[in-house]
Amino acid sequence: MIAPPPQLEKSWQDALVDEWEKPYMQQLVDFLTAERRSGIPIYPSSQEVFNAFHYTHFDQVKVVIVGQDPYHGPGQAHGLSFSVQKGLKLPPSLQNIFKEIESDLGMIAPESGCLINWAKQGVLLLNAVLTVREGAPRSHYGKGWEIFTDAVIAKLAAKEDAIIFILWGKSAQEKCCHFLENHQHFVLTAPHPSPFSVHTGFFGCSHFSKANNFLKSQGKVPIDWGAIE
Repeated sequence: MIAPPPQLEKSWQDALVDEWEKPYMQQLVDFLTAERRSGIPIYPSSQEVFNAFHYTHFDQVKVVIVGQDPYHGPGQAHGLSFSVQKGLKLPPSLQNIFKEIESDLGMIAPESGCLINWAKQGVLLLNAVLTVREGAPRSHYGKGWEIFTDAVIAKLAAKEDAIIFILWGKSAQEKCCHFLENHQHFVLTAPHPSPFSVHTGFFGCSHFSKANNFLKSQGKVPIDWGAIE
């Protein structure tokens, strides 16, 4: 059995305890070890791969936002979908997310793209694949991460407490929707915020206000979407 990574908060270790015993996990660990030893930069750093599960505890998840794989430029990815480290230029998709927040909630778009404060409020910023080679998007697809993140989504879908799933783009929708059939969760879908698809319906989706209205209807504290580090 592989030991769960120390960045994985205990409630996630308990929820996903069976995953560390499965053959795919050893294969994934072996693959990542070889990748990092190859000298090709792998993002995010090994200390940041599980940041989504560090900042947002299993029993505190209110909202899930599903991305694809991490940013593949130097210093960008830090384990949270769509988020970049402080001080870096905003990627185009994140710029469009902030434009929609500004339109939806009347907030001034932030200059920083670090979404840790969302994660601390209960927004699980989950990528389908948690690592990537520098300059090579989708390079770590099909190596085992999808099995792991499917298990994450299945565990969340099985919770009795209603969770908001924000699914932008076909990839996120196909990954999650079959887990959410016959469940009480609140599912919001729209095209991906990428510049290639944003004008087909992402702008005007109002997902941020809809999510907060649902949280308030459940007696929960809404997300402060303007709280950016």
